[in-house]
Amino acid sequence: MNALLSQLFPLLYGACFLALLWQAFKVMGQGFKAIPRPGDQGAAGSGLASQPQVQPNSDRTGRLTIHPELLDADGQLTQEDLLTVRFSGDNEQPAVPGDPS
Repeated sequence: MNALLSQLFPLLYGACFLALLWQAFKVMGQGFKAIPRPGDQGAAGSGLASQPQVQPNSDRTGRLTIHPELLDADGQLTQEDLLTVRFSGDNEQPAVPGDPS
């Protein structure tokens, strides 16, 4: 019985590995098909012709995205002042305390 399992285990392991590898390639293929490329617009059989065209300056959903932390308890945009942080870059002049500019 032990000899049978020692011979069967590599075969089962290899079969599982190949099945998972096949599934991984199928999932990656779906991801690659989700991104439209210049040659894919209106191509027959691509399935992209029936979908609405997204404006270039909007996000991938075609909807305005608002972060939930910008909404108040009623779901409206908050009117409170927001804290912002600005990081200076390497190409800016350092501020001098007595500098009028």
